[in-house]
Amino acid sequence: MPLPLPHGFESLQAIDEAYNPRLRVSDVDAAAQRQAQRSAQAQRELPYRAGVPYGPTLAETVNIVPARRSGAPVFFFIHGGYWRANAAGDFAQVAFGAHAMDFTTVLVDYALCPGVTLDEIVRQVRAAAAWVLRNIGEHGGDPRRVVIGGHSAGGHLGAMLLNTPWQAQYGLPDDPFAGAVLVSGLYDIAPLRYSYLQPAIQLDDGIVLRNTPLSFVRPCRTPVVLTWGEREQPAFEQQSTRMLEAWHAAGNTGELMPQPGADHLSAIHGFEDAASPLCAAMRRMVEAAAP
Repeated sequence: MPLPLPHGFESLQAIDEAYNPRLRVSDVDAAAQRQAQRSAQAQRELPYRAGVPYGPTLAETVNIVPARRSGAPVFFFIHGGYWRANAAGDFAQVAFGAHAMDFTTVLVDYALCPGVTLDEIVRQVRAAAAWVLRNIGEHGGDPRRVVIGGHSAGGHLGAMLLNTPWQAQYGLPDDPFAGAVLVSGLYDIAPLRYSYLQPAIQLDDGIVLRNTPLSFVRPCRTPVVLTWGEREQPAFEQQSTRMLEAWHAAGNTGELMPQPGADHLSAIHGFEDAASPLCAAMRRMVEAAAP
């Protein structure tokens, strides 16, 4: 017997339409070309260090754009691609805004589905964050002022970092981050098990239970901004709204930031501009965390 569809959906097609962000991007090819050009530009113009290992597998590396001074706040960015596509080097352009604000930027690479499970991806991203908290001082960063940034699946992974018991599992202080700016994140992943993505991401009951941030929000001192493009499907707004409700219910601090005129791909463009609301949120977070 087929499993019942997630609440609110009447067909598999409805799930696909809700979670295929390209359906709301007016010119996907132009958006992809812009991203490639801007990422290449960032790698040419910024002090870009690629392939710094944080773990034992070949996939476990970070790319670092150090600030112009030591002891700088850190922007820890996790790319999207529904856990089965893209790489950190495809998103180097997000470092433009952080570098202009004199942040050190860390772009995380991780293995992709279906070569690994979502459990393993979460483990790798947690390992990357632990590496940064322990080692970023050697690259000019201040581990006390790390802001998480995540886009789409990277927003999901950023939320998983916030739900991590850092002291118990890694011997690090709980709530070690200055803040999180999560863009078009996925905080209830159950519907995706029924989507066009399932052959690649291969979710099952256990994976969904262990990796749905909405299911185990804990008290956390880290402030969050949950944002999305207003041209995206309503599902992305609903994901952020539900996550903020759960975040507040646990006694935590956070806010919603809808982006007028932005789609799923352009919703991260603000990270390229130090004057943008996204970068302003990052500045507020590190100023509040300043020792």
